[in-house]
Amino acid sequence: MAEAAGTAARTLWQLFEPVHAVTYFAPEALTAYAEAGLRGWRRGYFAGRAAPLGPVGPEPVTAAFFSFAPGTVARALPAVWEITPPGRALELRRSGARAALARLLSGREKEAARAGELLEPYARGLDHGGRVLAAANAALDVPGDPLDRLWHAATVLREHRGDGHVAALVAAGLDGCEVLVLRTGIDIPRSELQPYRGWTDEEWEAAARRLGDRGLLAADGSATEEGRRLHAAVEEATDRAAARPWRGVPAEALREVADVLAPLARACARSLRFPNPIGLPEAELTGAG
Repeated sequence: MAEAAGTAARTLWQLFEPVHAVTYFAPEALTAYAEAGLRGWRRGYFAGRAAPLGPVGPEPVTAAFFSFAPGTVARALPAVWEITPPGRALELRRSGARAALARLLSGREKEAARAGELLEPYARGLDHGGRVLAAANAALDVPGDPLDRLWHAATVLREHRGDGHVAALVAAGLDGCEVLVLRTGIDIPRSELQPYRGWTDEEWEAAARRLGDRGLLAADGSATEEGRRLHAAVEEATDRAAARPWRGVPAEALREVADVLAPLARACARSLRFPNPIGLPEAELTGAG
């Protein structure tokens, strides 16, 4: 049963992650931030994603987001709160995501409303012990608008999984830069990770040396067998940590959630590129549903 819940956790993440991710990639979401004075993707990203935590500085955000260079976070926070306080950033985040979903899911409004109805109870009933970002998002009011409700539920579940992923990475002895370097040795180009997380070449190469010293990275930058095993173990631990909402849920109920989400995920994935900085795989989306 635990294995089935872990499999469900991964399958459903691949379906609700594209819904959440419109906030990072869709032009409506980016424009909402820019028009409010948050120009440059980093300002909008850190303001929107950190806003549920309140007017925090860079240190807790660096810890919670994990894979961003501390200097990159510090260049955005706390300065963005002088431009857009957290409450306003939350409004911008929601309105931008809603506008993106309205375009991407045009003609699928009933399905989107049903998906929100199905996901929201799972998001509402979560245990947030050790999961700060998920807890902060879950503390926000559940919106009444169907598209807002869908995005909110997807976001809470996504951050719940992400918090567990960070815990798995820490347990594996990886730091924020090392996990990116290891991932580039497996399946994601360096150009999709380093520039967006803000690590310098010197920091990147130092992380590569540390991984090499552990036998996780070969001299050519590819992951060794041991490195691939560690990566797989982290992913399995992440799935186990994300499985709690789906334990004991009947298979037919899980299938209904997946079936409703699948076409919406494919539609929202049009706002992404593949490969992408968030590591969402294309193959699973192509075959979804």
